Amino acid sequence: MRLPFLILGAGPTGLGAARRLQELGVPDWQLLEAAPEPGGLAASFVDGKGFTWDIGGHVQFSHYEYFDRAMLEFLGADGWLHHQRESWVWIRDRFVPYPFQNNIRRLPPEDLNKCLQGLVQITRSPRPKPANFGEWIDATFGPGLAEVFMRPYNFKVWAFPPELMNAVWVGERVAVTDLGRVLSNLVLGKDDLSWGPNNTFQFPKYGGTGAIWRACAKRLPAEKLRLNTRVTRIDLERREATTGTGETFGYDRLITTLPLRELIRLTGQTQFAPLAERGLLYSTSNIFGLGLRGKPRDELATKCWMYFPEDNCPFYRVTVFSNYSPNNVPDIRQHWSLMAEVSESPHKPVNRATLLEEVIQGALNTRLIERREDIISTWSYCAGYGYPTPGLHRDEALAEILPFFERHDVFSRGRFGLWKYEVSNQDHSFMQGVEVVERLVNGRPEITATDANHANSQKHPWPFERWNAAKP
Repeated sequence: MRLPFLILGAGPTGLGAARRLQELGVPDWQLLEAAPEPGGLAASFVDGKGFTWDIGGHVQFSHYEYFDRAMLEFLGADGWLHHQRESWVWIRDRFVPYPFQNNIRRLPPEDLNKCLQGLVQITRSPRPKPANFGEWIDATFGPGLAEVFMRPYNFKVWAFPPELMNAVWVGERVAVTDLGRVLSNLVLGKDDLSWGPNNTFQFPKYGGTGAIWRACAKRLPAEKLRLNTRVTRIDLERREATTGTGETFGYDRLITTLPLRELIRLTGQTQFAPLAERGLLYSTSNIFGLGLRGKPRDELATKCWMYFPEDNCPFYRVTVFSNYSPNNVPDIRQHWSLMAEVSESPHKPVNRATLLEEVIQGALNTRLIERREDIISTWSYCAGYGYPTPGLHRDEALAEILPFFERHDVFSRGRFGLWKYEVSNQDHSFMQGVEVVERLVNGRPEITATDANHANSQKHPWPFERWNAAKP
């Protein structure tokens, strides 16, 4: 039997595609997932002591009305907690509000002067088009901010030198600096906290981020979702996917959310291996959970997440995960939790055998915790594919690899299927699945996968405004 549609991966993208096929009344499709639970990188786990953990500090905000409606359907109006973002940078033994560049008034005088001098310098100099992300940092923030925060932090989070990254992805992801605003904040003694698309966000009341995607999966016909089913080979000519148990699924069209480098390997397209090696860079994410007794100190009581650019700790970001939902810990009256993220790449290797101890010592060094004896549970997870790095040759690689697969009716979407960090949040990923189905079934153009700037420019109605302007 040959299926009209086969979907690989039950993360947000695969689930979005499956949901839309079901809504459109397409009868014959199958969704295969290698893991025992749906969710992909948005799955959640409960450790042996009853603490809930995500694969990193996910927050949910949206650019799409369709996504908002789906989230309401999955968990209901009472299934969400709503938060005002409090994100901070721990630097020079103090907290500075995010975005850092708007709040440098909190820095020690020497660093403040260095940052201000750099900002003045770039206002007096022409700004040539940057050739890479490193040049973009220097041209946008000046040498002072680059040295104090932007360069050390971005190496810590990306695990690649910024000179090896492009600047195309930046968009709404990084706040640029307005010198007048910085000076006004300095003179008035004002904190500037409101920037960004996620200045408010929602989080599931129960079950972590994974609760969303488990609820989505439960709404699909049970026989159409196969868990614990890993695809080990894809034959492009025969249009067949073979699993580890030898089962074969024929398809007319394949929607895959596997990492694009893995798709190349599974299909035997070795001609793309050098291009993928050069253009499809990525970092590994090491996630650590610290379940703690007691309560956080007052300075952490309302914070959401914190950035750490300095070398007194291995992590680049820590989330006060018990602040996202009191149900992320066994008993909020007695427990709280921290979740730390450590990046890894060939340019930034780590010792995984000692990393948990380094995280604990880093939490002590940065005063996140006062005593290691308060830790009553630890949890760890290694996401081999953590972040799709926007490398210098990424777009060149994608321009050759993606059309090749589409000529074989293989559509690669999602965080690592499309390999575009700028459209890899949960809302983007889910909608990539929805949109590729709309393209294949109804002939409507994809937006998120093809035009990241437009996707991130506004809240999009459903149906999309571009579809209404040019109906198929």
